[in-house]
Amino acid sequence: MPGRKILVVEDEPDIRKLVHYNLAQERLQTIEAEDGEKALRILEREKPDLIILDLMLPGLSGLEICKRLRERPETTRIPILMLTAKASEADRVVGLEMGADDYLTKPFSPRELVARVKAILRRSDMQSASPIVEVYEKGGLKMNFATYEVTIRGKPARLTLKEFELLRFLVQNPNRVLTRDQLLDRVWGGDVFVDPRTVDVHIRRLRKAIEKNDRKPEWVLAVRGVGYKFDEKALEK
Repeated sequence: MPGRKILVVEDEPDIRKLVHYNLAQERLQTIEAEDGEKALRILEREKPDLIILDLMLPGLSGLEICKRLRERPETTRIPILMLTAKASEADRVVGLEMGADDYLTKPFSPRELVARVKAILRRSDMQSASPIVEVYEKGGLKMNFATYEVTIRGKPARLTLKEFELLRFLVQNPNRVLTRDQLLDRVWGGDVFVDPRTVDVHIRRLRKAIEKNDRKPEWVLAVRGVGYKFDEKALEK
């Protein structure tokens, strides 16, 4: 973990200094940008292991930057930890829907910030340490677990890293009802401070990417009061 590169996009100098100091204590490198335009320029030449992104930025907002990063193949899987001064559930949900992996509300505890950063990096380490070469292919769905490529009915689907991991866990447990806590533990990790609502947000985004009609899903089904299941038989329809 020491030496990992973190891009901090934050317009308040005091917060950038606080984040830099605490990450430096863990021997993590930081690159700083005070606005979205500079952050995008940095990303043209650097590939950080994680982006800490403020929601409220001058010029390009954090939400717009998040959206752009998720649309670009070269940045779509870089984890994003969103910082927000807005504590309402709606604001957090919007950030997650745009592709953020986690969020932290200002004012935040430096220890919690470090804990979240380390948890995200640990998950990244686990994924790179044990690459899976298996390909899942059935009906209209094909997933390459090594290259993170997904095709739906012969057409490529663009998923964020979290959406891919969520779909992978679902297809590896077909027709089994999985609770939100199980999905959080497997996809986000048991040591991450994430609200169960996060699962619903990512399921909704996943459905938009893979279902014919995300309002009437056939593959990823909700089980009221419990969680979700992947209907493998529906792939043959």
